[in-house]
Amino acid sequence: MCYTVGVRGSELSRREVIKVEVSVRDNNVEQALRILKKKMQREGVYRIMKLKRSYEKPSVRKAREAAESLRRARKLCRRRFGLA
Repeated sequence: MCYTVGVRGSELSRREVIKVEVSVRDNNVEQALRILKKKMQREGVYRIMKLKRSYEKPSVRKAREAAESLRRARKLCRRRFGLA
């Protein structure tokens, strides 16, 4: 048995879909569910679903995306030059 979850996000392009697949082995559904949750967390599916719960004004979205971009750039700089 195989489960697939697809989510479209605002920061994703319109064609891109996050797909997470988990195989259930030996009818161990609980373990497969834990693995699925972990993979969804890593892919950012929960964050996207949280953002999609309510309407976000375009100006607020632009500000949030700019802040996220700046945060990613600083993090990359810290990793690249060993400042962290």
